[in-house]
Amino acid sequence: MSRGAFAKMSDSDLPTGSVSNASGPQPTDSDLAFARNAASDVLTRGNKDSSQPWENPQTGARGSVTPVAAAYADDDGRTCRDFLASYVNGKTEAWLQGAACQNGHGRWEIHTLKPWRRG
Repeated sequence: MSRGAFAKMSDSDLPTGSVSNASGPQPTDSDLAFARNAASDVLTRGNKDSSQPWENPQTGARGSVTPVAAAYADDDGRTCRDFLASYVNGKTEAWLQGAACQNGHGRWEIHTLKPWRRG
């Protein structure tokens, strides 16, 4: 398993109260690690219109990750994809948006995962 799937997020990528209901549970670092690993898995498979479920047995949180756009090249020429990840824990439901790029060895590294803002 690649450590890229568990890359550290910057403070600006951490979920805020806007991720879910104000009184509901927030994604833990452990929940986010499961979601990031699922994102890496689904992107590695590369199937069109595929999703990858995830579940954290410690917190009961679960969801799925779905690529939402065609691959594109970033400013450094790496192949990248955007994705959405659902988050469900009890009555709390939320969406996270993320982006990943392939490293020099072809492994997908998640570089952003933050609350989804509908445009």
